[in-house]
Amino acid sequence: MTQRGRSLLTAMGDDYDFDAETVPVTDEDVLDLLEPAVQEWWVGQFGEFVPGNGGFFTPPQRGAIPLIHEERNALICAPTGSGKTLASFTAIINELFRRDRESADGLDNSVYCLYVSPLKSLANDIHRNLTEPLDGITDIAADRDETIDIRHAIRHGDTSSADRQKMLSETPHILNTTPETLAILLNSPKFKEKLRTVEYVVVDEIHSLAENKRGTHLSVSLERLENLADTSPTRIGCSATVEPLETVAEFLVGYEDGDPREYDIVDTRFVRDFDIELECPTDDLIRTPRAEVQTRFYDRLHELVASHTNTLVFTNTRSGAERVLHNLRETYADIDETNSGCHHGSLSKERRQEIESKLKAGELQVVTTSTSLELGIDMPHIDLVVQVGSPKSVASLLQRVGRAGHQLGQTVEGRVIALDRDELVECAVMLTKAEAGFVDRVFIPENAFDVAAQQVYGMAINSIRPESEVRDTLTRAYPYRNFTDDDFERLFRYLTADYDGLEDKNVYAKIWRDTNDPPDGDHHYEEYAVGEPLVGKRGRMARVIYMTNIGTIPDSFTCDVLVRGSDQWVGTLDESYLDTLEKGDVFVLGGDNFAYRYRRGSKVYVDRTAKRPTVPSWFSERLPLSYDLGREIAAFQAELVERLDAGGPPAVRSWLRDRPLDENSVRAVTRMFDEQVQYAGSESVATPSRLVVETELDRETYRRHYYVHCTYGRQFNDGLSRLLAYHAARRTNANVQVAVADNGFSISMPLNRKVDLAGLLRDLNPETVEADLRAALDGTDLLKRYFRINATRSLMILKRYKGYEKSAAQQQVSSEMLLSFAQDLDEFAVIEETYREILEDKLSLAAIEDVLEAVRDGTVDVTAHSVSTPTPRAFGLATLMASDVVLAEDESAVLRAFHERVRDEIDADADIDLDVG
Repeated sequence: MTQRGRSLLTAMGDDYDFDAETVPVTDEDVLDLLEPAVQEWWVGQFGEFVPGNGGFFTPPQRGAIPLIHEERNALICAPTGSGKTLASFTAIINELFRRDRESADGLDNSVYCLYVSPLKSLANDIHRNLTEPLDGITDIAADRDETIDIRHAIRHGDTSSADRQKMLSETPHILNTTPETLAILLNSPKFKEKLRTVEYVVVDEIHSLAENKRGTHLSVSLERLENLADTSPTRIGCSATVEPLETVAEFLVGYEDGDPREYDIVDTRFVRDFDIELECPTDDLIRTPRAEVQTRFYDRLHELVASHTNTLVFTNTRSGAERVLHNLRETYADIDETNSGCHHGSLSKERRQEIESKLKAGELQVVTTSTSLELGIDMPHIDLVVQVGSPKSVASLLQRVGRAGHQLGQTVEGRVIALDRDELVECAVMLTKAEAGFVDRVFIPENAFDVAAQQVYGMAINSIRPESEVRDTLTRAYPYRNFTDDDFERLFRYLTADYDGLEDKNVYAKIWRDTNDPPDGDHHYEEYAVGEPLVGKRGRMARVIYMTNIGTIPDSFTCDVLVRGSDQWVGTLDESYLDTLEKGDVFVLGGDNFAYRYRRGSKVYVDRTAKRPTVPSWFSERLPLSYDLGREIAAFQAELVERLDAGGPPAVRSWLRDRPLDENSVRAVTRMFDEQVQYAGSESVATPSRLVVETELDRETYRRHYYVHCTYGRQFNDGLSRLLAYHAARRTNANVQVAVADNGFSISMPLNRKVDLAGLLRDLNPETVEADLRAALDGTDLLKRYFRINATRSLMILKRYKGYEKSAAQQQVSSEMLLSFAQDLDEFAVIEETYREILEDKLSLAAIEDVLEAVRDGTVDVTAHSVSTPTPRAFGLATLMASDVVLAEDESAVLRAFHERVRDEIDADADIDLDVG
């Protein structure tokens, strides 16, 4: 350590429980990189970590600060609460402080660091990571007769015009913003000049951006910033536990000359100690009365809350978060409005901020939430996280549980409570894999035409430029690294409205595309060679249209439900729920049953019916199981069945006790698979090498039900079920109904119709899957909704124009008028993107093709068997067909009836065996 660093520690030695002269400090080289005032502030803040941490820095900080000092691109991956964002800011403050001190004129009146976060609330929650360090370092510098003038500010969609104007005259050196606002700044005639000096870009929570189109949009904005800035900015990505690291790093840094830019990875994903366990209120979730299960659940939750200081409870829906808090307050006298709260996206901004402030201050004993507190805000007093039900991925589990013990050195304590048998299996595998260091992969959307259209339009608005520059900028962004010449031609055809009749539909050209004229031509641009292909904007309102319509987050709305004929209004449905409905599907609304017929814009037309529901009311609320975790569940089931065959239930229980499961969970999982195998045999369980089709003839409802056991998650099952239903309907000429879950799906048709579904599955051709799925999507509400979303993103439909704003429902009406016309156009970019997004991002097309290829080459077998009642692993699938499980009591009754029939048959078979014996 340098004399300066050693002197600092010696001078402050009385403050710490170690002798600075004799105890080794392992990160002294990192400490020496900091300026004296910065070093003193850091040691003053974090000296207490020396005994347990071997130094003054957490592992991600120890790795990140030298890389930022050397201006190297870096992805910093570490658990929540390990100080990665603070490290990034401190290192950048340190460099700016040095620059400010060494320059006679100080820092320029422009931006040096961009901090991009996915949520406005994150941009506002920077006190601990930016304001506090700056204020502390400034005070220490002042005591040393040094002046620091490093300004910072927040800029997002809610920033007032006065504050925006002020930033031009007094520009922040560190600007916190969102992906959407960054795109606007890059097209702001005045403010974009302030971005030429940017030297650092910090992308926080990058894992939550990479997997969606907000991240795609940001990746292109970063390449546009690369074009604008005087020097190539250093890119720093901060991520919670994510996989694969190399892919996310390449997404962060982009490509140059066909290869990823150089980057370093600080991989400290597993530096925190976890104390996590799966709990279940009973070892028998079917025969234990539901009221008793609920009582035991709330008693246990209250016990956990009472034994901890601050508890955060995650549920999988907003309504669930409200319900859990309500029941806690109603049942237990020590929990009331003063020490508890609820936080989710449907609450007002003011209410959410109030809850966040109280959480950070440690004033609330328990807070319930859905997903809104997964990211960002520091909650240092939380010492327990409870997850109710399955969070559907290991990454989500670690993100949520990581909110507890929000400092390195503290053990992360989390409890997952399962109230459903299928989720019990999910959670058992999830917690086991989390302990083993497994993380689900992030899948990054590629070649999205709608985002490309926005960004190319933005480039053209800024200035006339060579087409080659536009192409180069787009393909440097990771999601477009494989964008082909044909893709560009399709994109430019759309942007130039090169389709007969398109402008008659009020869809106008956004850019022009032409070669540069000779000097005597009307359109000669002297900075470019004659004949060079150029692009430029079309229309005087182009900039206003662009600035008021860009972004990737789709608007959504509720649809009015009307009875056909009478137009009687019976309620509303969220539009995403309609993605699950086919003509004839029955659902419950306001206690009555309705059969879905069709939709026109924001109106849904139904018939009253006495038929039983086929689609549960909660379907659209639940998160989908990740594909990778689904594969791990299949492997878990294979090993469990092997142990069951070899040693019976005792062997399985012994094996499960080595996992983070309580005894109720161990016994419940064992019982379910034991009954499954007793009833239908080992081959009735889906594994990595086996898909299972079971058939039930339901004579009560005169339906034939097929239950397909496939654990690869709801998106995969949604795609495969649509494919099978499409072919089954064509072969039988029947009304085929589908219900999808995470561990499989069910297909139902009239009893007088029959198809060899297992044979159909074996015969599916991987090479024709994409074409077949496109055909299956034709005319569906899913296609209509995503066409509207992509038409709006592509600026084919304008949300805002000349002071008028179109609601999502009005956008839907406009899109339905355009859809049939657009489908008849040759490879129309917006249509192609709609199919691409649904097939690749929503229905797991690539995974389906892989599995069907494995079926074709014999790696995966398809087994079929008939049952008189659904098997235990199909109970959840069967309840989707049997009743509307919005009523928990109805679901419990149906499950008990299924279980009793299974037990009766098992017992009857046992009696036969005894008689034979």
